[in-house]
Amino acid sequence: MRKYVVAAALLTSFTFPALAAEYYVAQDPKTKKCTVVDTKPDGQTLVMVGTTSYANKEDAKAAKKAAVECKKEEKENKS
Repeated sequence: MRKYVVAAALLTSFTFPALAAEYYVAQDPKTKKCTVVDTKPDGQTLVMVGTTSYANKEDAKAAKKAAVECKKEEKENKS
């Protein structure tokens, strides 16, 4: 019985961090290019766009498309 409890504890310790993944919309301040990243931007090499994190990558991509800062980038690239 004890080995089952230990196995369950180990499994849980590895599973929960994976389920708690967060995604952010970030912008490079030099190039003004927006990307979706899985680590919180540090404010120097990447700047966070908006004020929230996203539970999955699809939500972050949708937020990137809707972000005003990222739309400016798209217009500049098309010109």
